[in-house]
Amino acid sequence: MRTPPSLAGRAAVAVILLIGFYAVAIGIAALLLWLVYADVVIARQISIKLVIFCLAGAGIILWSILPRVEKFVAPGPSLEPTAHRRLFGLIEELAKDTGQSPPEEVFLVPQVNAWVSSRGGFLGRGSWRIMGLGLPLLQTLTVSELRAVLAHEFGHYHGGDVALGPWIYQTRAAIGRTLQGLGQHSGLLQKPFEWYGGLFLRLTHAISREQEFAADALAARVAGAASLRSGLRAIHGAAVAFDAYWSSEFEPILGAGFRPPLAQGFRHFLTRAAIASAVSEHVEKVEAEDKGNVYDTHPPLRERLAALEGLDQAGPAPDTTSAIELLEELPGVERALFEHFFAARPGARLTDVTWEDVGTAVLLPQWRGAVEADRAAFGASTFGQLPERMHDLPAFAQDLAGCPKHAPPEAKQGYARWLAGALVACSLARRGGAVVSLPGEPILVRTSAGDVEPFRWIGDLGGEEPNPERWRERCREHGIEDEPVLPAPAAT
Repeated sequence: MRTPPSLAGRAAVAVILLIGFYAVAIGIAALLLWLVYADVVIARQISIKLVIFCLAGAGIILWSILPRVEKFVAPGPSLEPTAHRRLFGLIEELAKDTGQSPPEEVFLVPQVNAWVSSRGGFLGRGSWRIMGLGLPLLQTLTVSELRAVLAHEFGHYHGGDVALGPWIYQTRAAIGRTLQGLGQHSGLLQKPFEWYGGLFLRLTHAISREQEFAADALAARVAGAASLRSGLRAIHGAAVAFDAYWSSEFEPILGAGFRPPLAQGFRHFLTRAAIASAVSEHVEKVEAEDKGNVYDTHPPLRERLAALEGLDQAGPAPDTTSAIELLEELPGVERALFEHFFAARPGARLTDVTWEDVGTAVLLPQWRGAVEADRAAFGASTFGQLPERMHDLPAFAQDLAGCPKHAPPEAKQGYARWLAGALVACSLARRGGAVVSLPGEPILVRTSAGDVEPFRWIGDLGGEEPNPERWRERCREHGIEDEPVLPAPAAT
């Protein structure tokens, strides 16, 4: 088992580093001001360039190291204890088990993460405790895993990390401001701060990594080492999956002005076989290969898991219920989350939509608009004639209205093939097909003849292996070979 440094030892190192930085900064500023004094008073001469250089340098340093009072911006909507009794019951229980006061506020955030901090006051004095809980984190973990993760966060209260945090944060910020200011003034004056900044980051981040180990050990005693191990693995995998889910599945719908259920969609996304396999491979790779570096604030996953292997605490009886069930009235909670981030944006009103309706309500109108914008490119072609129409794909794609004029040729050709898939989907929808787009799954059009993946057809039109006969065969199977790719324009 690891024997982490005591709180007193960590605090002593942090205080020495803090004092050291301000001593270096004030010492250099004092030297610069003394040079001005020596030039003007002692030598009785005024070297304009030297005076300006020294005064500006001293001013930049002294202004940069002044502590800032930052306005607190809520990271998300605040969860009310009376509205989520089971969740706050768990938090209260963990506070009692760790001998700590519970946070005064708990915020819902849109990340696969949980954290604790403090708000208000000055450099931690007069502040009160807050906690952030990620909605996708709750969707990812079981109740037992969430218990272990939150016990780890209470470990930061228990170890005094939150009390040290504001001091370290303010000093890091002061170093950053000093480097930025001096970077525009003098590379020579910047050097000692670069050296001290690197030393400060290496040593304080090493302290942060030890704090993580200490918090893990407390969580293992309170909630069980096995639950924390499985929770850490789940978080590492889900964080990568959520980035992909957000960018490829959720954000495009959000950009169109619609809001499908975030947590429900993420759950569906994670259960797809290909995604679950990719997530598992990612976690295994991280656990096997990630060695970390001196600037990391958290230890590598494999080191944390290895440290937990030496702990045999079983913890409470496992509860495999999804942690998302600790939230009451999930649709309202999600709505509050998005209202928090979008309410201040002009015209950012979002329309609720189910994932089952995304295809019809969101995607189909977009496809119809795209194909209508390029009506001239297709003329009176039928679906069976598209292979000939698009045979010279670079030339066909060159002037499509829906693709930026300065896009690279590969992007224009990809857009042309996508447009053909959209044409197929629109045609099948006109014949009564239902467009289905669920997270992590290919887009389908459900027809009486079976499910169709229209965007799988597009490889037959241009590309590395065009196959016009297979394209026509598919069109014949669904009765659209002789159908015009676009219906006649409506009469005005």
